[in-house]
Amino acid sequence: MKRSALLGLFITASMMASASFAADKPDSLCEANIQTINNAKTQYQSSADLNDRVTRSVTRAQELKAQGKIDECVAETQQTILEIRQASDGTNK
Repeated sequence: MKRSALLGLFITASMMASASFAADKPDSLCEANIQTINNAKTQYQSSADLNDRVTRSVTRAQELKAQGKIDECVAETQQTILEIRQASDGTNK
């Protein structure tokens, strides 16, 4: 439970900091979200299904970023962060 709460706080702080520092650089927000996902690997690697979905999502986000589709990259990564958070909290909405 402590790890879930800490992960939630880390993700929230990371997203808030990313949004405020990257207001004029959406590319940075995309990259920050990818880094947040990579930093949370210990939280989702225990679930093979979630690990596969996260890996595919990060790959897709990196492809979108390379194509210059930054808004789609941000949306993809934020959805993945939400999934990781829900899985670590034990809520599956």
